Amino acid sequence: MGYEFNVEKITEGAINWIREWFEENGKGCNAVIGISGGKDSTIVAKLCVEALGADRVIGVMMPCGVQKDISDSIRVCEYLGIKNYTINIEGAVNATLKQMEDAGIEISNQTIVNLPPRIRMSTLYAVSQSHNGRVSNNCNLSEDICGFSTRFGDSVGDFSPLSNLTTVEIVQIGDYLGIPYDLVHKVPMDGLNVNENDEYITDEDILGVRYSDIHTYAREPHKLMESNPEVYEAIREKERKNAFKLKPMPAYDPSDFLWT
Repeated sequence: MGYEFNVEKITEGAINWIREWFEENGKGCNAVIGISGGKDSTIVAKLCVEALGADRVIGVMMPCGVQKDISDSIRVCEYLGIKNYTINIEGAVNATLKQMEDAGIEISNQTIVNLPPRIRMSTLYAVSQSHNGRVSNNCNLSEDICGFSTRFGDSVGDFSPLSNLTTVEIVQIGDYLGIPYDLVHKVPMDGLNVNENDEYITDEDILGVRYSDIHTYAREPHKLMESNPEVYEAIREKERKNAFKLKPMPAYDPSDFLWT
């Protein structure tokens, strides 16, 4: 059986899956979505509007200080006609880092990079609990394969429409849904990493591999193995190193010692 992507069937299937999930796990609840202005959150929001109606979808924009492309986030909410809030997390991030400094902790760069996504997720759940909501996870399969997410930050949520779809496939879904072209085909950037000129670094530059290659690795690995074995092994190693992010938290099992 060869790989085939039927965008109509898969998109309609995703919409029905969201509708059914809410019927079972949050009948009458609202979908609460962190809106970054990128294609993943935009497409998740659009799918939820199609499944639940715009009146049950809430967008939350969470800049950390000044977000250079926040106009895209605002445009997404206006395009979808959804209720939305802007909550600037800079104060919470800086307060946490200040308390760590005062405690004598030497703060790593990874802490500085990953703290905002974790505070964003806490913010989403705070909004969700105040709005009878369920929080979306906006990660996709390409990111998950490479571990390109923050554990207990953007890697979590209550429901995940895109986690079994690659970036290449998600673009096709966005086009099928009729979302404005520039929002769907926007160059992926996490909005966290910047270069020496204070410009956002693209996801592909950070990962060192192309999303098209990750797609091939996920769907037709033999083709990538044959055409570019070095890239295949690089992606495979990223997947191996980051697999723990997708697994349930391990727990000690004392059952062997409880009964004699």
